[in-house]
Amino acid sequence: MEIGWLVSLIVGGIMMVVIIVIAIAMGLKYTVRENGKINYKKSTVFLRWNVFDTLTLVLAIYTILCVQALNMLVSSGKTIENPYVQFFTNQSQAWVIVTVVYLVSRVSVTLKAIKAHWGDELDDEQ
Repeated sequence: MEIGWLVSLIVGGIMMVVIIVIAIAMGLKYTVRENGKINYKKSTVFLRWNVFDTLTLVLAIYTILCVQALNMLVSSGKTIENPYVQFFTNQSQAWVIVTVVYLVSRVSVTLKAIKAHWGDELDDEQ
């Protein structure tokens, strides 16, 4: 494996550990569980901006910067043999996937929380 891929794997691993630690801490502190399932009516963390959302926004900006750096390198004639191209290719792929997965899961839990909080009112109006 080339040096760019190795450095990217190390950076990605460190960033994933930080993200997972923050997610677990937030989940344990703010999520109310009953019988092993999340009680969306009592868990208000899904209806407001939180630390994990800020972290994801920073991660999305980092991903955009990686993609733009990769674009500039490729446009200037660099190939996959270049360690910087290797680094930015790996980072761009990994973090685009993570950011999209988080966006989909965030929308899903937010909709569940909205339904739990205002479901009765919405059903009465129909």
